[in-house]
Amino acid sequence: MTHSIDRRVLFQATAASIVAGVAASPYAAAAPLADTDSSESVLPQGATILFQGDSITDAGRARPRDVANDARALGNGYPMLLATELLRDHADEQLKVYNRGISGNKVPDLAARWQADCLDLKPAVLSILIGVNDIWHKLSGKYDGTVADYESGFKALLEETQSKLPDTRIVICEPFVLRCGAVNDEWFPEFTQRREAARRVASERSLEWVPFQEMFDEASKVTAPEYWAADGVHPTLAGHSLMAQTWRQTTGI
Repeated sequence: MTHSIDRRVLFQATAASIVAGVAASPYAAAAPLADTDSSESVLPQGATILFQGDSITDAGRARPRDVANDARALGNGYPMLLATELLRDHADEQLKVYNRGISGNKVPDLAARWQADCLDLKPAVLSILIGVNDIWHKLSGKYDGTVADYESGFKALLEETQSKLPDTRIVICEPFVLRCGAVNDEWFPEFTQRREAARRVASERSLEWVPFQEMFDEASKVTAPEYWAADGVHPTLAGHSLMAQTWRQTTGI
Protein backbone atom coordinates (compact mmCIF):
# COMPACT_ATOMS: atom_id res chain seq x y z
CA MET A 1 0.00 0.00 0.00
CA THR A 2 2.80 2.42 0.86
CA HIS A 3 4.42 1.77 -2.52
CA SER A 4 1.23 2.70 -4.46
CA ILE A 5 0.72 5.87 -2.44
CA ASP A 6 4.32 6.91 -3.03
CA ARG A 7 3.93 6.28 -6.74
CA ARG A 8 0.78 8.35 -6.94
CA VAL A 9 2.47 11.21 -5.15
CA LEU A 10 5.46 10.86 -7.46
CA PHE A 11 3.39 11.23 -10.62
CA GLN A 12 1.49 14.20 -9.24
CA ALA A 13 4.84 15.82 -8.51
CA THR A 14 6.13 14.82 -11.95
CA ALA A 15 3.22 16.49 -13.73
CA ALA A 16 3.72 19.64 -11.70
CA SER A 17 7.47 19.66 -12.37
CA ILE A 18 6.88 19.25 -16.10
CA VAL A 19 4.65 22.33 -16.11
CA ALA A 20 7.23 24.30 -14.15
CA GLY A 21 10.00 23.11 -16.44
CA VAL A 22 8.16 24.25 -19.55
CA ALA A 23 7.65 27.69 -18.05
CA ALA A 24 11.40 27.94 -17.49
CA SER A 25 12.34 26.65 -20.94
CA PRO A 26 13.38 28.78 -23.93
CA TYR A 27 9.99 27.96 -25.42
CA ALA A 28 8.06 29.46 -22.50
CA ALA A 29 6.34 31.93 -24.81
CA ALA A 30 4.66 28.99 -26.49
CA ALA A 31 3.55 27.46 -23.20
CA PRO A 32 2.75 30.02 -20.52
CA LEU A 33 2.22 28.58 -17.07
CA ALA A 34 -1.46 28.97 -16.30
CA ASP A 35 -3.07 29.06 -12.87
CA THR A 36 -3.95 25.47 -11.99
CA ASP A 37 -6.98 26.54 -9.94
CA SER A 38 -9.83 25.99 -12.41
CA SER A 39 -11.98 28.53 -10.54
CA GLU A 40 -9.60 31.22 -11.77
CA SER A 41 -9.90 30.22 -15.42
CA VAL A 42 -12.72 32.20 -16.95
CA LEU A 43 -14.53 30.66 -19.92
CA PRO A 44 -17.37 32.33 -21.80
CA GLN A 45 -20.87 31.15 -21.09
CA GLY A 46 -21.65 28.21 -23.36
CA ALA A 47 -18.05 28.04 -24.58
CA THR A 48 -17.06 25.24 -26.95
CA ILE A 49 -13.93 23.21 -26.20
CA LEU A 50 -12.73 21.18 -29.17
CA PHE A 51 -10.21 18.34 -29.22
CA GLN A 52 -8.64 17.63 -32.61
CA GLY A 53 -6.16 15.04 -33.82
CA ASP A 54 -5.70 11.46 -34.91
CA SER A 55 -6.45 8.07 -33.33
CA ILE A 56 -4.95 9.09 -29.99
CA THR A 57 -7.65 11.76 -29.74
CA ASP A 58 -10.32 9.75 -31.57
CA ALA A 59 -9.96 6.90 -29.04
CA GLY A 60 -12.85 4.92 -30.50
CA ARG A 61 -15.43 7.70 -30.47
CA ALA A 62 -18.81 6.86 -31.95
CA ARG A 63 -19.57 8.50 -35.27
CA PRO A 64 -21.68 10.18 -36.54
CA ARG A 65 -22.61 11.09 -32.95
CA ASP A 66 -20.88 14.46 -33.22
CA VAL A 67 -22.91 16.13 -30.49
CA ALA A 68 -21.46 17.96 -27.52
CA ASN A 69 -21.00 16.33 -24.12
CA ASP A 70 -22.01 12.87 -25.36
CA ALA A 71 -20.09 10.05 -23.70
CA ARG A 72 -19.94 7.86 -26.79
CA ALA A 73 -19.05 10.77 -29.08
CA LEU A 74 -16.14 11.70 -26.80
CA GLY A 75 -14.42 8.31 -27.11
CA ASN A 76 -12.46 6.40 -24.49
CA GLY A 77 -9.39 8.58 -24.13
CA TYR A 78 -8.10 11.85 -22.74
CA PRO A 79 -10.85 14.05 -24.34
CA MET A 80 -13.51 12.05 -22.52
CA LEU A 81 -11.58 12.15 -19.24
CA LEU A 82 -11.10 15.90 -19.61
CA ALA A 83 -14.75 16.42 -20.51
CA THR A 84 -15.92 14.72 -17.32
CA GLU A 85 -13.75 17.04 -15.23
CA LEU A 86 -14.39 20.24 -17.19
CA LEU A 87 -18.15 19.76 -17.21
CA ARG A 88 -18.07 19.12 -13.47
CA ASP A 89 -15.78 22.01 -12.55
CA HIS A 90 -17.32 24.56 -14.94
CA ALA A 91 -20.99 23.73 -14.44
CA ASP A 92 -21.98 27.41 -14.34
CA GLU A 93 -20.46 28.01 -17.79
CA GLN A 94 -22.53 25.25 -19.47
CA LEU A 95 -19.61 24.17 -21.67
CA LYS A 96 -19.90 22.22 -24.90
CA VAL A 97 -17.09 19.69 -25.34
CA TYR A 98 -16.44 18.01 -28.70
CA ASN A 99 -14.00 15.36 -29.88
CA ARG A 100 -13.33 15.52 -33.62
CA GLY A 101 -10.18 13.42 -33.77
CA ILE A 102 -10.07 10.90 -36.62
CA SER A 103 -7.93 7.78 -36.62
CA GLY A 104 -5.15 7.83 -39.21
CA ASN A 105 -5.19 11.59 -39.72
CA LYS A 106 -2.12 13.59 -40.66
CA VAL A 107 -1.79 17.36 -40.99
CA PRO A 108 -3.15 17.37 -44.60
CA ASP A 109 -6.20 15.41 -43.42
CA LEU A 110 -6.92 18.00 -40.75
CA ALA A 111 -6.65 20.75 -43.34
CA ALA A 112 -9.10 18.98 -45.65
CA ARG A 113 -11.85 18.88 -43.02
CA TRP A 114 -10.97 21.98 -41.02
CA GLN A 115 -13.92 24.13 -42.05
CA ALA A 116 -16.61 21.72 -40.87
CA ASP A 117 -14.71 20.12 -38.00
CA CYS A 118 -13.17 23.25 -36.49
CA LEU A 119 -13.94 26.66 -37.96
CA ASP A 120 -17.71 26.14 -38.09
CA LEU A 121 -17.73 25.12 -34.40
CA LYS A 122 -16.07 28.41 -33.37
CA PRO A 123 -14.34 26.91 -30.32
CA ALA A 124 -13.31 29.11 -27.43
CA VAL A 125 -10.55 26.56 -26.75
CA LEU A 126 -8.99 24.41 -29.46
CA SER A 127 -6.61 21.59 -28.52
CA ILE A 128 -4.62 19.90 -31.31
CA LEU A 129 -2.50 16.75 -31.13
CA ILE A 130 -1.17 15.71 -34.55
CA GLY A 131 2.04 14.30 -35.97
CA VAL A 132 2.57 10.62 -35.22
CA ASN A 133 0.88 9.39 -38.42
CA ASP A 134 2.89 11.86 -40.49
CA ILE A 135 5.92 9.68 -39.77
CA TRP A 136 4.27 6.29 -39.07
CA HIS A 137 2.54 6.25 -42.47
CA LYS A 138 5.80 7.31 -44.09
CA LEU A 139 7.64 4.40 -42.48
CA SER A 140 4.97 2.01 -43.74
CA GLY A 141 5.21 3.38 -47.30
CA LYS A 142 1.76 5.01 -47.31
CA TYR A 143 2.94 8.64 -47.28
CA ASP A 144 5.96 10.60 -48.41
CA GLY A 145 5.60 13.87 -46.50
CA THR A 146 8.82 15.35 -45.13
CA VAL A 147 9.52 17.15 -41.87
CA ALA A 148 9.37 20.41 -43.82
CA ASP A 149 5.95 19.43 -45.21
CA TYR A 150 4.70 18.74 -41.70
CA GLU A 151 5.97 22.06 -40.38
CA SER A 152 4.71 24.20 -43.25
CA GLY A 153 1.34 22.45 -43.35
CA PHE A 154 0.84 22.78 -39.60
CA LYS A 155 1.88 26.43 -39.71
CA ALA A 156 -0.56 27.18 -42.55
CA LEU A 157 -3.39 25.46 -40.67
CA LEU A 158 -2.74 27.53 -37.57
CA GLU A 159 -2.39 30.78 -39.51
CA GLU A 160 -5.78 30.15 -41.09
CA THR A 161 -7.30 29.32 -37.72
CA GLN A 162 -5.95 32.42 -36.01
CA SER A 163 -7.06 34.58 -38.93
CA LYS A 164 -10.63 33.26 -38.93
CA LEU A 165 -10.96 32.64 -35.18
CA PRO A 166 -8.85 35.41 -33.60
CA ASP A 167 -10.41 34.97 -30.16
CA THR A 168 -9.85 31.21 -29.95
CA ARG A 169 -7.36 29.97 -27.38
CA ILE A 170 -5.22 27.38 -29.16
CA VAL A 171 -3.38 24.64 -27.28
CA ILE A 172 -0.75 22.61 -29.16
CA CYS A 173 -0.10 19.18 -27.66
CA GLU A 174 3.36 17.74 -28.16
CA PRO A 175 3.44 14.69 -30.44
CA PHE A 176 4.93 11.73 -28.59
CA VAL A 177 6.03 8.13 -28.88
CA LEU A 178 7.35 5.67 -26.31
CA ARG A 179 10.19 3.30 -27.15
CA CYS A 180 8.25 0.05 -27.17
CA GLY A 181 5.83 -1.84 -29.41
CA ALA A 182 5.89 -0.48 -32.96
CA VAL A 183 8.41 2.25 -32.14
CA ASN A 184 12.00 1.30 -32.93
CA ASP A 185 15.21 3.00 -34.05
CA GLU A 186 13.75 3.64 -37.53
CA TRP A 187 11.61 6.38 -36.04
CA PHE A 188 14.61 8.46 -35.03
CA PRO A 189 15.91 11.07 -35.45
CA GLU A 190 13.03 12.03 -37.77
CA PHE A 191 10.34 11.81 -35.11
CA THR A 192 12.39 14.09 -32.87
CA GLN A 193 12.71 16.53 -35.78
CA ARG A 194 8.96 16.52 -36.29
CA ARG A 195 8.34 17.07 -32.59
CA GLU A 196 10.74 20.01 -32.65
CA ALA A 197 8.94 21.37 -35.72
CA ALA A 198 5.63 21.30 -33.85
CA ARG A 199 7.22 23.18 -30.98
CA ARG A 200 8.66 25.81 -33.34
CA VAL A 201 5.27 26.37 -34.91
CA ALA A 202 3.66 26.78 -31.50
CA SER A 203 6.38 29.20 -30.39
CA GLU A 204 6.21 31.28 -33.57
CA ARG A 205 2.43 31.61 -33.23
CA SER A 206 2.67 32.28 -29.45
CA LEU A 207 0.48 29.28 -28.67
CA GLU A 208 0.29 27.17 -25.54
CA TRP A 209 2.28 23.94 -25.45
CA VAL A 210 1.45 20.77 -23.53
CA PRO A 211 4.66 18.69 -23.07
CA PHE A 212 3.36 15.16 -23.57
CA GLN A 213 6.69 13.68 -24.68
CA GLU A 214 8.46 15.03 -21.62
CA MET A 215 5.61 13.77 -19.46
CA PHE A 216 5.83 10.22 -20.81
CA ASP A 217 9.63 10.23 -20.68
CA GLU A 218 9.48 11.08 -16.98
CA ALA A 219 6.74 8.52 -16.28
CA SER A 220 8.71 5.80 -18.09
CA LYS A 221 11.63 6.28 -15.71
CA VAL A 222 9.45 4.79 -12.97
CA THR A 223 7.12 2.42 -14.83
CA ALA A 224 7.82 0.55 -18.08
CA PRO A 225 6.72 2.46 -21.21
CA GLU A 226 4.36 -0.39 -22.16
CA TYR A 227 2.26 0.52 -19.13
CA TRP A 228 1.55 3.94 -20.64
CA ALA A 229 1.30 2.96 -24.33
CA ALA A 230 1.59 -0.73 -25.15
CA ASP A 231 2.32 -0.22 -28.86
CA GLY A 232 4.43 2.86 -28.26
CA VAL A 233 1.84 5.17 -29.85
CA HIS A 234 -1.65 4.64 -28.45
CA PRO A 235 -1.95 5.33 -24.72
CA THR A 236 -3.43 2.87 -22.30
CA LEU A 237 -6.10 4.08 -19.88
CA ALA A 238 -3.31 5.06 -17.50
CA GLY A 239 -1.57 6.97 -20.29
CA HIS A 240 -4.73 8.84 -21.24
CA SER A 241 -5.29 9.72 -17.60
CA LEU A 242 -1.77 11.12 -17.30
CA MET A 243 -2.36 13.16 -20.47
CA ALA A 244 -5.58 14.60 -19.07
CA GLN A 245 -3.88 15.53 -15.81
CA THR A 246 -0.99 17.26 -17.56
CA TRP A 247 -3.30 19.06 -20.01
CA ARG A 248 -5.26 20.60 -17.17
CA GLN A 249 -2.20 21.50 -15.13
CA THR A 250 -0.56 23.14 -18.14
CA THR A 251 -3.58 25.08 -19.39
CA GLY A 252 -5.07 25.89 -15.99
CA ILE A 253 -8.58 25.23 -17.34
